[in-house]
Amino acid sequence: MTAAGPLSGVTVVDLSRILAGPYCTMLMTELGARVIKVEPPERGDDARHYGPFVNGKSAYFQSVNRGKESIALDLKNDADRAVFEDLLGIADVVVENFRPGTMEKLGYGWDVLHARYPKLIYASASGFGHTGPESKRPAYDMVVQGMGGIMSVTGHEGSPPTRIGTSIGDIGAGLYTTIGVVSALFHRAATGEGRKVDVAMFDCQLALLENAIMRFFVSGKPPGPLGARHPSITPFEVFTTQDGHVIIAAGNDALYRKLCDGLGRPELATDARYLTNDLRNQHVDVLKAQLEETLTKADTAHWMAVLDKVGVPAGPINNVQQAIEFPQAAARNMLVTVTDPEMGSMPVVGNPIKIWGFEDPTTRDPAPVLDGNRDAILKALGRA
Repeated sequence: MTAAGPLSGVTVVDLSRILAGPYCTMLMTELGARVIKVEPPERGDDARHYGPFVNGKSAYFQSVNRGKESIALDLKNDADRAVFEDLLGIADVVVENFRPGTMEKLGYGWDVLHARYPKLIYASASGFGHTGPESKRPAYDMVVQGMGGIMSVTGHEGSPPTRIGTSIGDIGAGLYTTIGVVSALFHRAATGEGRKVDVAMFDCQLALLENAIMRFFVSGKPPGPLGARHPSITPFEVFTTQDGHVIIAAGNDALYRKLCDGLGRPELATDARYLTNDLRNQHVDVLKAQLEETLTKADTAHWMAVLDKVGVPAGPINNVQQAIEFPQAAARNMLVTVTDPEMGSMPVVGNPIKIWGFEDPTTRDPAPVLDGNRDAILKALGRA
């Protein structure tokens, strides 16, 4: 028997918009929470107006707001503020991604809310966090990709600055905010006390730099882009084949020897220049050239079969269509269906967090119409 999700019974009031906050609350929906999206009247979340569009509705908005409820409230209006405060009274979590200071101007800063709702968890995802000299600076995804250093190690040497091909600034903040909220829920279960979760997109970019920061501290030189190879493991990069490319990730000496045997190049395993990973790193360019002498003699499919047989981690470079059509995606329920009255049935990405014993259905409820759940929400609050 399966249950709806580990966060069943948790109610989230979601003031966030566009991507970082909504991604966090979408994950919470996937884990069973009830998410009530509070939007500005008339226009709603800005993401409702971002393409691509299907029958006039935003597929962008649908992708990160499916399964939520919506009520439109003007938090400068006394009657709407009273409704909002009723929602806070039934909520476990409130999530916002305004510029720091906005909630305080509305009279809903952490100090005020914690005094009135001591069990409420307050989560904020902002550009630079609620402390520090840059706290009030506005930010979007690409701004923090640039300022957080991640663009400096992306792309090929000498190439123009390159944005990572997905919104890692927003998505990273959404993921870390979700971890923070779940941790705060765990703390509250033990103590009965709500906490503030303060996540900065900039901080998250630094955290995601992982070994680039260590390489700087060790060498004293800021690392630059390396194209499609690992900075400290060799061979661990993209190689040219007869008809395209293959990724080979020989992450230790044993895998390197298997690679050489599989390619029919046993002499490369005993070459004094390549006996250890450190030596291979020192001779990365010449080793790549020698490996490609062999790899360019057959196509990617041939080498994938060879590498799979000898147990060397490898893969082709799929485009988006090939990635979602890879049989493993369907086997893991990573494409689910949303049926919207105006948009019809459309696929969206499923939940990557598989917790055994909890449901992972093949369908999801659609994103809400702006203010579409007002009557039901007001009725549940005793205001109908």
